[in-house]
Amino acid sequence: MCIGLVAARMIYSHTVHYWFLMWNLALAWVPFVFAGVAYTLASARRAVLYALIVVAAIVWLVFFPNAPYILTDFLHLGSMGDIVPGWYDVLMLFWFAWTGLLLGVVSLYLMQDIVARAFGGATGWAFVIAAAFLGSFGIYLGRFLRWNSWDLLRRPMPLAGELFGKVTDPASQPRLLGFTLLFAFLFLFIYLAVYIFAKLTKPGADAGDR
Repeated sequence: MCIGLVAARMIYSHTVHYWFLMWNLALAWVPFVFAGVAYTLASARRAVLYALIVVAAIVWLVFFPNAPYILTDFLHLGSMGDIVPGWYDVLMLFWFAWTGLLLGVVSLYLMQDIVARAFGGATGWAFVIAAAFLGSFGIYLGRFLRWNSWDLLRRPMPLAGELFGKVTDPASQPRLLGFTLLFAFLFLFIYLAVYIFAKLTKPGADAGDR
């Protein structure tokens, strides 16, 4: 549906505006795939697979910000200057953003389950909170500093240098801290809402409580 909305927009406007949404959506699937890989390997409960689980978890964490990142694409709303009505762009962006958020929520849920089974429920929730804040910080790096997930491996030293400059620059700290905190709280709210709803509607939940 997301791809169809962008394709229809391109045909109608005779432009390639918002083509980047499809790339962002593809990147949003990466953490979901690697969370699924880690979850499948963890279910096998074989010690020989632990190293692969750790590798999959690291890749998941690096690409995790790409899933909720799509929500920030609302910043482009109204900036294209073509003939497509605004309501269409709002619905299209919301569809992409919601898909990305759900991919992020489900991938985090799978990783939380892995951590909870290995180290306990409290540690699992601590992992969720840490991932939300790290992911929000990663979104800040992508949206405002224009860094990509693979830059952590390809150019770690320039990234570290730029981060140090931002952290030590008082003028940049309000936006960095404000965006990271607010986005993390928003994602945690969405995560908790979906988590609670899933638990309440889980088949057999009522029977198990009797």
